[in-house]
Amino acid sequence: MLAPMPVTLQNKLVIAISSRALFDLSESHQVFTDQGLAAYSEYQVAREEEPLAPGEAFPLVQKLLRINERLDGEARVEVVLLSRNSADTGLRVFNSVQHYGLSISRAAFCGGASPWRYINAFGCQLFLSNEAEDVRYALDCGVAAATLVSSKSGGGAADQLRFAFDGDAVVFSDEAERVFKEEGLEAFAASEVASARTPLSGGPFKGFLSALHQLQKAFPAAESPIRTALVTARSAPAHERVIRTLRAWDIRIDESIFLGGLDKGEFLRAYQADVFFDDQESHCQSAGSHVATGHVPHGVSNPPT
Repeated sequence: MLAPMPVTLQNKLVIAISSRALFDLSESHQVFTDQGLAAYSEYQVAREEEPLAPGEAFPLVQKLLRINERLDGEARVEVVLLSRNSADTGLRVFNSVQHYGLSISRAAFCGGASPWRYINAFGCQLFLSNEAEDVRYALDCGVAAATLVSSKSGGGAADQLRFAFDGDAVVFSDEAERVFKEEGLEAFAASEVASARTPLSGGPFKGFLSALHQLQKAFPAAESPIRTALVTARSAPAHERVIRTLRAWDIRIDESIFLGGLDKGEFLRAYQADVFFDDQESHCQSAGSHVATGHVPHGVSNPPT
């Protein structure tokens, strides 16, 4: 008798999310902070039949999983739950997943340890968490990752899922941003004009953006459930290198917004982003009052702590 073929998540868009990002665990986390692990465990077990309220990333996950409903055949989007809970205390989390009808079946409950070790094993292309340390470890593993830092959740009410990305140190490497930080705006502009036809190196979100682009190809362009935008402080003439880089990578961005230093918040609200990723905390604070925002602790603006 032939052995069954092993299950694989290859050729899927795999998103890992922490339980605190998916659900509002602020109250129970306060119990842990004030009273310790034993009290936290008792608190969760006593309430394991009581669904948790949706967290900041909940609308994003809902929209991601709905994409599978528009595809014929095998699902192309997988959401994996990674949690510092134990399996015992995590039962409330899985009960909440079932309560809301989320198609999440895979998880790692790590009993207080960081779950980043399982990110590559699951084949994840993105990790979203409230734990900055876990996010840094994921980035070190070569996986796009961000710490959710805003109090806003979700974008527009439409089913279309809208991602927005900063450019330097997120989609692209921080090589150009280093010139700006070390030598100033004039040197940055001159360097970018001189290097306009030399593609930038990829940043931590290049792979995730490429995976999104591949998933977009499964739909007619006018009917795609995913839309992407580059929202960057760059302006002309530094725009050319960005455009040529994306062309060299064969990655399509639906919208490119070159702000020349203007505040990003209003533009993100107008775009109705479901989530925005940026490497600079000041930009995240501004954007976070308008849309769900993920801080990417990478590059020259985020030296090791």
